[in-house]
Amino acid sequence: MSACPALFISAPASGQGKTTITAGLARHHRRLGRRVRVFKTGPDFLDPMILARASGTPVLSLDLWMVGETACRDLLAEAAAEADLILIEGVMGLFDGTPSSADLATAFGVPVLAVISAQAMAQTFGALAFGLARFRPALPFYGVLANRAGSARHAQMLEAALPADIRWCGHIAASDDIALPDRHLGLHQADEIGDLEARLERAADTLASTSLAALPPMVDFGAPSPEVLPRLLQGTRIAIARDAAFSFIYPANVALLETLGAQLSYFSPLADEPLPDDAHALYLPGGYPELHAAALAANARSAASIRAHTAAGKPVVAECGGMLYLLDTLTDAHGTSTPMLGLVPGHATLQTRFTSLGMQQIDGLHGPLTGHTFHYSKLDTPLTPLRSATRAHSDAPGEAVYRVGPIVATYMHAYWPSNPAFTAALFHGEAF
Repeated sequence: MSACPALFISAPASGQGKTTITAGLARHHRRLGRRVRVFKTGPDFLDPMILARASGTPVLSLDLWMVGETACRDLLAEAAAEADLILIEGVMGLFDGTPSSADLATAFGVPVLAVISAQAMAQTFGALAFGLARFRPALPFYGVLANRAGSARHAQMLEAALPADIRWCGHIAASDDIALPDRHLGLHQADEIGDLEARLERAADTLASTSLAALPPMVDFGAPSPEVLPRLLQGTRIAIARDAAFSFIYPANVALLETLGAQLSYFSPLADEPLPDDAHALYLPGGYPELHAAALAANARSAASIRAHTAAGKPVVAECGGMLYLLDTLTDAHGTSTPMLGLVPGHATLQTRFTSLGMQQIDGLHGPLTGHTFHYSKLDTPLTPLRSATRAHSDAPGEAVYRVGPIVATYMHAYWPSNPAFTAALFHGEAF
């Protein structure tokens, strides 16, 4: 069996400070010499970057639908076998979504800490805590932390409002010195926050004065039973674009490619680096090409190497922002249009709010491949989709999957461990 102290950090809604608290706790315990493993609930690329910096280890996704309950349990059991502490950051509010953070915490018996932003609030804090703790009796509720308290007196009022049987775990004062900056799609990327280390250290210092400084209860996650996968990509050399414009990469996806036998290399279109000549396949992940469109358009060496790769008939897998880079043009939210690579006919325009959000899957020759979509752009293309994804909890149409020669492009971010055979077919350029 694999048992380890574990805590699930959730909240009544988004924007309460979950990531700041999770990162601060990870840094606090890491400073004490503990091995900390952090997980993020649901599909997310931005929060895990910050959590990985705080903990010093890659941050994997947990989701009962996208990842699957069995795979989630194996990931937790493997982590518990080597870690001194497991932290899981929730998504949105505690009971939001299907499945929700509460579903995940209940499935694995992980005690839940509710982070409540107490700004402009007094006794209602107690009502919120009461509802979170009592709404689902089977939920292993641990306690509450008041975030953004206005003063010591304010914190005393918040604590006094709690029912006697709900644990008060302390408070954090409102402070711009530890809050994490955000924009469309979520938090800023970790490498873009110049003083991130200082913010993490301050968050750790602050949390060290709360009861969360001690280890949470032990949780038994059972014994891991990892699947032995065939080396479907043995000897295949895959180049991956990775920089500030193309950074939405699941660590689990990279690990799967390596497990399947692929040899990976990285290059930066933003730095005008060429695609390696010996690459058999190319992965263009999502990210923020709209923030770097002018630089990408000017970088001729990267563009020429990608065009040559495609002209040679070598496979290209492009997701979301990676697909936008391959279009004819990309128009930002201010109306500025920039030419892109012109390898996928069409153009995309950034909107002021998201245009698609939610869990999806593609059903192919090898079965379903799960994933999610979250983007602010609209695509106008003459292409007919090769396939269309379906939504997990809705009859609304899912994202289109396009094939243009050796290119497979879609808005959907796939979670490749959900179907290794499907993934191998993509990078071999085979039918899927």
